[in-house]
Amino acid sequence: MSMTHLANLRGLFEALPVKPSNFNVEETRRRSSILHNKGNKKEEVQDQNVQLSPNSYVPMKTTRRIVLGLAAAALSMQSGIDKSLADDNGYWVTTPLTVPPIYNKIANEKTGTRSFLKKAVYIADIGSKGSAYRLRKCAFELIALEDLLGQDAWNYVRKYLCLQSTYMYYDFDKVISAAEVSDKQPLTDLANRLFDSVEKLEDAVKARSTSDTDSCYQDTKSILQEVMDRMA
Repeated sequence: MSMTHLANLRGLFEALPVKPSNFNVEETRRRSSILHNKGNKKEEVQDQNVQLSPNSYVPMKTTRRIVLGLAAAALSMQSGIDKSLADDNGYWVTTPLTVPPIYNKIANEKTGTRSFLKKAVYIADIGSKGSAYRLRKCAFELIALEDLLGQDAWNYVRKYLCLQSTYMYYDFDKVISAAEVSDKQPLTDLANRLFDSVEKLEDAVKARSTSDTDSCYQDTKSILQEVMDRMA
């Protein structure tokens, strides 16, 4: 909680009584009268009345409710300020996520995209060197994915494959754009071989075919090793 919130709460608690005083309560006794009418009894009962003197405080429970209600009102009034501060804090995104542009030919020529790309994934701009490091890290993690094959974890394998490949897709574009002219085409060919293989592996995982998944994964694994060697 911010210091402004604490100051508001402190002012509320100082303005309201902390301890209620003793009650000055007058109780009227219950009066009962029994009327006899043609052998039937009617009972008239006056309920107990409670009166408070002008100097008495409200009960403890009521006081605490008032304090909490006023504190909530103070916090809600402050929310507008907090929102304006959050927009400029520089720590999280307050606008809809945008898809980074692709400047190199690494998409599928038939579809114009890649089937494994996940939407609403924030791709942090960490520069070409950071992208190269993340490419190596993602390749290593996808190689470790082999332990889950054949373990009836199809959904997890597919989601993790698509997520890591999405990072690699945008990182490859960043690395290719920053590479020397002589290195651009070899890197582009490596990226296309990897992503073509990943799409085949994704289809095999979708079909839950153990034999096709193992075959496609071995092809993908060898390309992932190439990526790790190239980005080292």
